Amino acid sequence: MGDNSTQGMPISMQMALAHNVQAMQAFLKLDNDTQDKIIEKARNTESKRELQRIIDNIPQIRLN
Repeated sequence: MGDNSTQGMPISMQMALAHNVQAMQAFLKLDNDTQDKIIEKARNTESKRELQRIIDNIPQIRLN
């Protein structure tokens, strides 16, 4: 992601983050590699429910 932009992020993920401010704030604090991994997971989801689980789990991600 580089500059914490939404470039390359699926629109469904952007919308889900917009509805979960805590997850959005946590996502923006993550390093670029972790953000990229989450975006890739979001790209590979097959359902809204699966995407929502990814978004809901972002605030629990802890960096070493």
